[in-house]
Amino acid sequence: MQSVRWKQAVEWLAAAAGDPRECKRQWDHGTGTALLAAGRYWDVLSVPDRLGLLALDLLWNDPLKVPGPTLVDVTARRVGFFLPPDPAGEWIGFGVRHVGRGSWVAVPPPYRPTGRLEWLVPPDGTGTLHSPVPLEQALRRATGTLAVLTPAGAEPGGW
Repeated sequence: MQSVRWKQAVEWLAAAAGDPRECKRQWDHGTGTALLAAGRYWDVLSVPDRLGLLALDLLWNDPLKVPGPTLVDVTARRVGFFLPPDPAGEWIGFGVRHVGRGSWVAVPPPYRPTGRLEWLVPPDGTGTLHSPVPLEQALRRATGTLAVLTPAGAEPGGW
């Protein structure tokens, strides 16, 4: 059953590539990452890692809901939440970047990390994504928690 899920996840992710076959080849024999188009099947909300990791932890609090695909870039210290495409979407916050139509995202295969990129929550192959409202609520709560934990005068991006 697990291998069927991985295959579905690979197919789901590769569908966002210009050439899905080349995408899978890159994952298996090339650099290990593929550039996938955002805005068609999903957008990505990229946030600083401390904020993203805390928000993801809050999203795990609901035992009946598994969070959507979530990617971490350990070198850039960013967490990316995959959510439904929203061309008019406006996400505001320190260090928050909304990646949508016209942008590309470097993505490893769902079955292993590649260099600096790793899935915290890999895609499940069904197309499940983060719901914007619970994600926004988790980010707001995480921001409040970090505001309390960050010493006065400390630079917000200096984590």
